[in-house]
Formats: sequence, structure tokens, C-alpha cells
Amino acid sequence: MKVVTVVGARPQFVKAAVLSRELREQGVEEALVHTGQHYDAGLSDVFFQELDLPTPKHHLGVGSGPHGKQTGQALERLERILEAERPDWVVVFGDANSTLAGALCAAKLHLPLAHVEAGLRSFDRSMPEEINRIVADHCADLLFCPTQTAVDHLAKEGLAERARLTGDIMYDSLLQRLPLAEERSAIIEQLGLTPGGYTLVTVHRAANTDDPEALASIVDALALLDGPVLFPMHPRARLALASGDLELAPHVRVIEPVGYLEMLMLERNARAILTDSGGVQKEAYLLGVPCTTLREETEWPETLVNGWNVLAGAGAERILEAARRPRPAGEPPPAFGDGHAARHMVELLRNDSSHSRCLA
Repeated sequence: MKVVTVVGARPQFVKAAVLSRELREQGVEEALVHTGQHYDAGLSDVFFQELDLPTPKHHLGVGSGPHGKQTGQALERLERILEAERPDWVVVFGDANSTLAGALCAAKLHLPLAHVEAGLRSFDRSMPEEINRIVADHCADLLFCPTQTAVDHLAKEGLAERARLTGDIMYDSLLQRLPLAEERSAIIEQLGLTPGGYTLVTVHRAANTDDPEALASIVDALALLDGPVLFPMHPRARLALASGDLELAPHVRVIEPVGYLEMLMLERNARAILTDSGGVQKEAYLLGVPCTTLREETEWPETLVNGWNVLAGAGAERILEAARRPRPAGEPPPAFGDGHAARHMVELLRNDSSHSRCLA
């Protein structure tokens, strides 16, 4: 069996690394395609190095740009590759433009398609990610769902027969990589941080970076937070702050984006996390760190249980109220599978014959 996996953005590299390892262990041939959506070394190369992700067989070199241009170029270049590779399965991950391009291309070439992290819904169609994940789900033959909530969403859309509850592949990754992060990463010491003594912030979604009022409000909230604030800054946020002539308070420390292992250590040792990232919300939950989400909705409602995650939007007062809440009691209840999602996925790829398409 041959599988073509399509990746292009930072979170996809983490998911693909876990699946790729399982594919190799089960003797499945894999051709990895990197669209180049994230091409900055801090958002791409470092992940391949530290996650032992195979060197891409194909690199499309798409780069950044408007959604239409980025998706269109990926679709055009990917079509030639899939026609040449003729895999048994095409696998796409998450909700990036690379996901959309891979899903559309596989569907139009009548190649069996599997979507990892299927069934997530924020119910906010102003988010490009929401459109991408909906289209990918409706194109796919196998839908790998991280939670029962995701399965239920797909059932309401008439996709129950394609849905499989596998658990969350990011949970696999955390279980596999956290011990390695603890062994290898010295970022807490290097930055002079006190465990439990700082707030970690990430901002990258267009709804916050491209809205001057929202971004200014987030900056105001950060200025009023107690104690040190660490801000690994995404290039999009850096450009937006410069364009808006916005200055961060002195206690907000900006660093360059960090690799996956270092980010796990920063998350685990934070007192609290503020983010607009779906993946960081979930990692905070799994690590037992209170999270405030700088959005009005989440595709991971499981993280809201017992107040471990609170939706605050971009309003400064709501952010501060959420960030200053008491730590929830106990530990977050299990919600994301058994830690063997990748194994379940590969077994389904090898054995599932329910897809309706056949190779041309």
C-alpha cells in the first residue's frame, strides 16, 4: 500500500510525524508532500528535524499569499504529483489551505482520501479554517475523528458512515514527545523563567492580527496582566503590530517562534496560557494548564469542561477576567482517546474498503 500525505503548516507537521512513524512501523510506503505554506525555518525546518519527520519527497514551494492564490497554486502543483504517484490513499490533516488543496485534488482525481482531525466545527464560517475543514470532510472517504463530539457533528451532516472514532493524534504526539522535551529542551533555563511564574501568549489567527481594534485590545490586556508574559511571536502578529504602530508593555517578552519540543516545555511550565490556536488550547488542557482562548468559539469544546479553557474573545476586560480566574480543581478529565490514534488510523487505511472511489 502507498500513502501520500500532504502537509504545509506547522500543526500538520506534528500530526504527520506521528502518522509517518506508524506507517513505517507497519511497512506502508509513504510519499510526503510539503506544499510550502509555512516556509519560515522557525515554522517548518525545525519541526522536520526534531520530530524525525521524513524529508519530503515533493516540495511544492507555494509560500505565503492570499487564500485563493495559495490554495490554487498548491492544487495545481499537487495534481501532477498525485497523477504520477497514484497512491492507494491520500491523507490530509486539520484545516489549513494545504488541507483544502489536498482534499480537492484527491477528490477530483478519484483517489481515496482520509482526513485526520475530521468533524471539528467552530460554527463560525467567517473563519477560513472552518470552510477548509467542512470541504475536506465532505470530500473524504474516511473521516478520522478525535472525539465523539466530532463524530456527532459528522452524523448531523450525513457523514456517519465515513466517520471513525480514532482519538486525537496530537495526544499521541504529546505522550511520545513530552519525555523527549523534558530531556532535551533547556528553554526554561535559557530564558531565565520560573516554572509556574509566567503567562504564555500566542496570537496568529487573521481575526485577531488583521483586525486593528481586536489586536489593540489584546495588547491592552497583556499590558495589565500580572507578572512576566512570554510571547513567541508569529510572523503575522509581528507584521500586524508594526503596521498598527502598537507597542507591547515592558513585561511582555517577545521571542521568535520555537520548535515543538520547546513549545511543549513552555506550555507545561506556564502559570496560564492565552491563545487563539486550536492546538495550543488542546495542549494546555492535556498538560493541565488553564487556558484563555482569544476567540468567541472553539472547535475543541471538550477543553471547556470545568473551566480549564474559557472563551474570552478579543475584549480586554473579558481577557483579564478569564486570565485571572482561579485555577480549576483537580485535573482535566480524559477526552482525547487512548494515545494510539495513529495506530488505529493506519489499521483503518489498510483494512477499510468502504470508500466508494477506485483508482483509475
